[in-house]
Amino acid sequence: MIEALRAKLLEVWRAQRSLLLVVACLGFALATGFECIEWRRAIMTNDVIEGLRAGRDIRVDPEARPEALLARIAFLTKRNELDQARGLLEALDHAGDAQTRAPGHYLLANALLLSALEHVEKLELDAASPFANLSKREYRRALQLNPEFWDAKFNIDVAARLLRDFPDYERKSGDELSADPNKLWTDIPGKPKGLP
Repeated sequence: MIEALRAKLLEVWRAQRSLLLVVACLGFALATGFECIEWRRAIMTNDVIEGLRAGRDIRVDPEARPEALLARIAFLTKRNELDQARGLLEALDHAGDAQTRAPGHYLLANALLLSALEHVEKLELDAASPFANLSKREYRRALQLNPEFWDAKFNIDVAARLLRDFPDYERKSGDELSADPNKLWTDIPGKPKGLP
């Protein structure tokens, strides 16, 4: 029985050998073509990232790779173009993994916190409050995506303390957290490791 099966397979191989080899070659050619396209897309993405890092204003499609979206968000937040950065962050949330999305939220939170600090320096506390609250929300989102993101833990503490330390600022609404003066890390989610 095994000999009969073996003979049948040899007969099929002899009859269809050319066709099977052509199909195998076409399959390898398609796989190679696909890999070349992916390689070219990776090179183009790297060129976009390097251009953005160099300070060139390169437009990035919301359907682009997550790495390019993150580089564009970094470019926009450096220039305080927060609305455009927020739009790309939504696209990044749909396309990227948690390790790419967390830095995007962190970058936007940093830009919002800087805006809040600018208002605080001018003693415009009412104008600083929304920026501080939005930055805390973005830091929390970054920490949800990456709980070990220590910089986000530190900065959310800064954002939480920013306005409440002013004695003349009376908070009537917003994101108020109760603070126990006996605890050092009152506002940081999770358990911090090490010293501040």
